[in-house]
Amino acid sequence: MFSMMQGQTVQELHFCQQGSLNAVIAIHNLTLGPALGGCRFIDYENEEQAITDALRLAKGMSYKAALARVPQGGGKAVIIKPKGSFDRQQLFKQFGQFIQSLSGRYITAMDSGTQVQDMDDIRSQTTFVSSSSNIGDPSPATAQGVVLGMITAVEFQLGQDMKGLTVAIQGLGHVGMALAKQLHKEGAKLIVCDVDEQKSLWAQQAFGATVVNVDDIYSQQCEVFSPCGLGAVLNEKTISQLKCKVIAGCANNQLAQDDIGQMLHEKKMLYVPDYVINSGGLIFASGRFRGLSANQIGHEIFKLKDTLNKIFILSKNKKQASHQIANEMAEHILYGAQAHNSNANMLEAV
Repeated sequence: MFSMMQGQTVQELHFCQQGSLNAVIAIHNLTLGPALGGCRFIDYENEEQAITDALRLAKGMSYKAALARVPQGGGKAVIIKPKGSFDRQQLFKQFGQFIQSLSGRYITAMDSGTQVQDMDDIRSQTTFVSSSSNIGDPSPATAQGVVLGMITAVEFQLGQDMKGLTVAIQGLGHVGMALAKQLHKEGAKLIVCDVDEQKSLWAQQAFGATVVNVDDIYSQQCEVFSPCGLGAVLNEKTISQLKCKVIAGCANNQLAQDDIGQMLHEKKMLYVPDYVINSGGLIFASGRFRGLSANQIGHEIFKLKDTLNKIFILSKNKKQASHQIANEMAEHILYGAQAHNSNANMLEAV
């Protein structure tokens, strides 16, 4: 267990087993402020798998917060979904008590498998929660950031706006559908897929999207490929099918392995680091928790444009993959110049 924590440089790991509740909270870094990260409520084969997920995702949240310029650390909660029947409301109230016991070091929010009502049940036990009904849905803010990031990447890579370009969207969940709506307004042509055929058909009717099979989305002729479903979809097999110039989507952990990012760089495909482009939801959750107005939050999201342009320029000048540049920038903010001395002058805090 300790070696797992060291591997992800996680500072704290907390466990709670009470009745149906079997939960873990990983706090990766508190340098910038209290840890903020979503709560996953999904099936896991075993506790080790759940812990590994929490450790990996907590680290990603630290990097995301650093480059999003929010005063938050990185954390993540995982609740192993109980087998059989259970009292969902009671479970999340118990989880709220667990969060309260950490005295504000971790703030939770919605993630896979959780919903607004769950956040409200948590809020009945603690104030250290975002995404509750009094705060609102972060999905539109996430989509706003993805559209902004996509536009920024297209301008950098292709020298034009989105009008008339084709975007292939993989996954039409809350963010994916909101993204499709905004891209349609920008004048983009859409190719979509989702495991839920009804969502694809709805996008076809609403936005004139072309619907394809989930296995065929990678090989579509398009300027932008947008992964908005599961993570780890970019691997040697799938990137060999891609015909795009830009990869920009809201899914987390899109690279199956770290070297995939380098392969994309060598193919001259501009990969927009996922934890940067999809940080609009984090900016929203942090801003609402801190009492910022909608205009202030929108201004914070717009700053992602400057951050991404810095990543793209450094990637081009240093002939280094974009995700590696983003990692170095985040580590410079979190750990100081000693993390990457050779880049200390180039990687000024964004």
